[in-house]
Amino acid sequence: MCPRFMPAPGVFPRHIAVLILAALACTFAGNHIAARIAFDDDAGVLLAILCRSGVSMLMLAGLVLWQRQRVQLAPGVWPWQLLMGVLIAVQSLALYSAVARIPVALALLVANTFPILLSLLTWALGGPPPTRRTAWLMGLILLGLLLALDVPARLGASAHVGADWLLGIGLAFCGACAFASALWVTEHQLSGLRGSVRSMLTMMVVFSSAALLGAGDLLPGGMAPPATPTGWIALGVLALLYATGFTLLFVCMPRLDMLRNAPVMNVEPVATLLLGWLILGQVLSHTQILGGLIVVGGIVLLTYRKQP
Repeated sequence: MCPRFMPAPGVFPRHIAVLILAALACTFAGNHIAARIAFDDDAGVLLAILCRSGVSMLMLAGLVLWQRQRVQLAPGVWPWQLLMGVLIAVQSLALYSAVARIPVALALLVANTFPILLSLLTWALGGPPPTRRTAWLMGLILLGLLLALDVPARLGASAHVGADWLLGIGLAFCGACAFASALWVTEHQLSGLRGSVRSMLTMMVVFSSAALLGAGDLLPGGMAPPATPTGWIALGVLALLYATGFTLLFVCMPRLDMLRNAPVMNVEPVATLLLGWLILGQVLSHTQILGGLIVVGGIVLLTYRKQP
């Protein structure tokens, strides 16, 4: 084997790393499917966020203790860490609210436009402008998104446009904006903080935010319990899947060669589409599936980095 293709010491062979990342992407997709099952059983969005962030916080706290990391932040870092947690809380609330209203795969496709928003946000805040290649890929992703959302049919009045559909799309886009902003904060203000510590503190803020909103009854029905045991099981499954996937990602990340393999995580919307069809019976048209594949392909190319 040519030396330049040899994996670095301690790094998984690429086929193993790809399989692990694909499995993690499917785990996150399963979390959203379980969330929709819980919401269909009348579970509140805030209750789902509490379950997810609470279990994640406990697992990450165990990881921080196992790694013997010190939870000590400089005074100027705390406001950015708090902002990071609030942004992820907004993203969680917006995305889960979208999942409760529209097909899960569509919500994930809209939410996965965050690389475009991150590129534009970085440019707006003084970073380099998007390259010509990036601009073309952004246009391709937006075109695929129009097809995935079945906009041509809806404009032609051959498909009904309901208030829930418009609100769901808007919420998913808000989630993408919040996540892009959180990534900017991570890259420019919190990059010196250990990932497991940063994520644990973020989950603490998300959990606290959801608890405060629920205690103040600021989101009517947000803390509603499921109507049947099926909903409770779905809440447990979504919390376990998300927390396990999130924690395993941090445990394995040093060995996954993320610079080369991170685009594999973009199979999550495809996995969501398949699981939504198999479990929820949510079927998209051929045009929507084609649009979804265009979106995923464009995002993979947008996040791909050439290796020296």
